Amino acid sequence: MRKIISLICLLLPALAFAAQPETVPELRKDAPDLHIVTKGDTLWSISGKFFKDPWRWPYIWGANKDIIKDPHWIYPGDVIVLNRANNTLRIGQAGTNGLVKLSPKIRESYSERDAIPSIPASAIAPFLSQPLIIQEGELKEAPTLVGARAGRVTLGSGDVGFAKGLPADKGAKWQIYRPGKTLLDPDTNEVLGIEAIYLGNVEVTDFADVSTVLITKAVQEIDKGDRLVMHSGEVFSTYLPRAPAGDVLARIISIYGGVSQGGQNTLVTLNKGKRDGLESGHVLALYRKGETVKNNDEKTLLPDERYGLLFVFRVFDKVSYALVMQTKLPVELLDQAKTP
Repeated sequence: MRKIISLICLLLPALAFAAQPETVPELRKDAPDLHIVTKGDTLWSISGKFFKDPWRWPYIWGANKDIIKDPHWIYPGDVIVLNRANNTLRIGQAGTNGLVKLSPKIRESYSERDAIPSIPASAIAPFLSQPLIIQEGELKEAPTLVGARAGRVTLGSGDVGFAKGLPADKGAKWQIYRPGKTLLDPDTNEVLGIEAIYLGNVEVTDFADVSTVLITKAVQEIDKGDRLVMHSGEVFSTYLPRAPAGDVLARIISIYGGVSQGGQNTLVTLNKGKRDGLESGHVLALYRKGETVKNNDEKTLLPDERYGLLFVFRVFDKVSYALVMQTKLPVELLDQAKTP
């Protein structure tokens, strides 16, 4: 069974490549002939050194049948070689006298955890195991923090608190939330959900009508009345960047941190989700609405300006979360995100 799963994982990128229309990717003018993979690289950043559209790395990596490879499984020390004859990338090994030997290899010192990720994993890891979006009233029936030891008003890491409504059969590890901003669709005014503010983690040390909990992690001050949600555990996904199958027109309705502008590696919320055809791994182009300029008495609407790329990494029914991968302008609320 393990061999079958490994074979499927090996073939997925090649199948994705074959399923796409054959288009020649556009090289960067300063594209190198090769790149030696180092710790901290991502597949996106490596492809960005060679091509103008780094998100298309599954399609431009190469379909060389004589070389066994998987773009998801490259490691520090690997050599990425550009074949300028067909604009594809291949994985090789550094050889003697500076030569590069292109051949399959068996790695005994690396595991999948050492592999280069698709995008900066650290930028989204904290948001993969958190609910983020809740429906109206969803937290009302959740277990509630009702007090703290020694009459403390707020709690932090290492403090002991007390909670009501904790079931003994759901495990000892929980997360703490409070309802946050209500997300509205800027076009229809529909309530899309409520952002849940993640406060920290607790571990139940004694189950009872009023249970005793230990605050094991606090990212903000925790108060009486905050709600407990089951710990969802770590979520890991190997993302395959791709454009949506159909036309998507979304808007940025929230920028993480409650700010009005963001930049590269900023987390943003979109007003489109599963019901609109968005999936994890979809890449969208960022657009700034064209301004209206006045020349004498004549007004002219300038075209929308494309200025960056988003990578959708988590999708709910009505909203999605995306990471800003590239931008040449500040990302602003209500900017558009479209199928590239």
